Amino acid sequence: MHAQLLNIKNDVFWDTKDGQPIYSQGGGIFRFANPVTGIEKYYWYGVHYEEADIYRNNPSVTQPRASFKSVTCYSSVDLVNWTFEADVLTKEEVMKQGRRGWVGRLGVAYIKELNKYAMLVQHDSKVMIAVADKPNGNFTVHQEISMMEMIGTSNTGDQTVFTDDATGKSYLIYSYGSGRNKIYVSEIGVKDGMVNLLDCTKIFQGESREGNCMFKYKGKYYMCASNIYGWDASYAYYLVADDIRGPYTPANNMQVMNGCNDDYAHITQTGFFVNVKGSRQETVVYCGDRWADFAGNGLGYNQWFPLSFDGSTPYFNSLHSWNLNAATGEWNVAADNDYVKNGSFEADRRKIPSIVKPVQDFILGWTTTVIEGNKISQDSNSSPILNYFNTESDRKIVPGEKSLCISDKVNFKRKISQTIISSPYVKLEDGYYTLSAQLKNSSGFEQLEMYGMSNGKTNVYAVIEENTAWKTIRIERIAVKGGKIEIGFAATGTGNAFCYVDNVMLVKERSAK
Repeated sequence: MHAQLLNIKNDVFWDTKDGQPIYSQGGGIFRFANPVTGIEKYYWYGVHYEEADIYRNNPSVTQPRASFKSVTCYSSVDLVNWTFEADVLTKEEVMKQGRRGWVGRLGVAYIKELNKYAMLVQHDSKVMIAVADKPNGNFTVHQEISMMEMIGTSNTGDQTVFTDDATGKSYLIYSYGSGRNKIYVSEIGVKDGMVNLLDCTKIFQGESREGNCMFKYKGKYYMCASNIYGWDASYAYYLVADDIRGPYTPANNMQVMNGCNDDYAHITQTGFFVNVKGSRQETVVYCGDRWADFAGNGLGYNQWFPLSFDGSTPYFNSLHSWNLNAATGEWNVAADNDYVKNGSFEADRRKIPSIVKPVQDFILGWTTTVIEGNKISQDSNSSPILNYFNTESDRKIVPGEKSLCISDKVNFKRKISQTIISSPYVKLEDGYYTLSAQLKNSSGFEQLEMYGMSNGKTNVYAVIEENTAWKTIRIERIAVKGGKIEIGFAATGTGNAFCYVDNVMLVKERSAK
């Protein structure tokens, strides 16, 4: 295979290389030898929920439940072009246990002693273990185990499987089944001739965490997790250790991963990681779950990003579009990358300001400056609401549940801005950019503008009339210099005038050839 950079695009639904929808949520990717050729490939396992089809076909309606359809398996040699292998664990096989309930959160390990592949997956209130002779199945139920004796609850909170390449050993990484305020590591192996968990080590106790997963980089183990926000996105947290069983530091005090703050890890929950060990470098890929079918927070179920490192400190690169060379391990930012953080306004869970978790009075990634009008505060009687919940008809035009809201009960003057700068690992290159957004607005505005300002020069798009339907606006040829630009919206309006804004994007223009 010729080494080449191949594109990974987030914020869209993904397809296999022959154009079929990819349905894989709450799973993991593992390298196994192809049973026919002996050549190692990436095998991606995850759950196909019935509602994933429905939401993909009509993302204007958030789905109320998660109905298990199958565990799917896809294979690839480059992490970009995927081939559907099979529905490797079927609903019929799971139903042989006589219980419906939740099925999800899974991973696969190769069990050398039995020459079997073992899938560990949550099923209702237990952990189901299914086995197969080949990585692409079919998997049949081996046994179900209760976690009661190990941790005090029969179920795990969340879980993934991690395989240590240095030893070949695999581990279940999971949280306490009630409250999720403790995280454990258990080695997967054989006990009394059956695949089972061999031990249990508690590696964290503190704030409740879910989306538990792990990666290893340059000899250190990184245990990662998210807030317990249900289907919604959150910060990506981590602890570091020299041994898989710990101690992890800082002890019981998970750190927020740098780079994920402004958009809750690009509107994801920690899912799993893939180490691309190329000929020139090793790249750790953060594979986030966006539970859009159940959270309504945009498009695409799978959002992947390259991590960078400052020593042992990881950095999350929030990218809309990037390129990966799986042979060399190298990556770069794609030409069509959108540099705006939380431009869809989907990162925030609630109406903002919010008095429930997370308590906040700002839109993530954006700064609201009130010049005239009511101040932003937790006082729901006077404070303006900073986001708008899109209707079903809105969502047929602007996907996702939320938009920016510029309004007040009294006459107001306000600016909403975001400063975009080069990070240590992603450069905002000098050149011309296009700033675009979708909006709809009432009458009653003396001033309503979108702007981009860089190197002392400001480019403006003035909205001069009422727009009762969503309208796309754009400013082209914005000259960015010095790796910095401020973008935003300025509004002066009468009481109850409103403007809703969605899908703000800043993309570099391609040079004329």
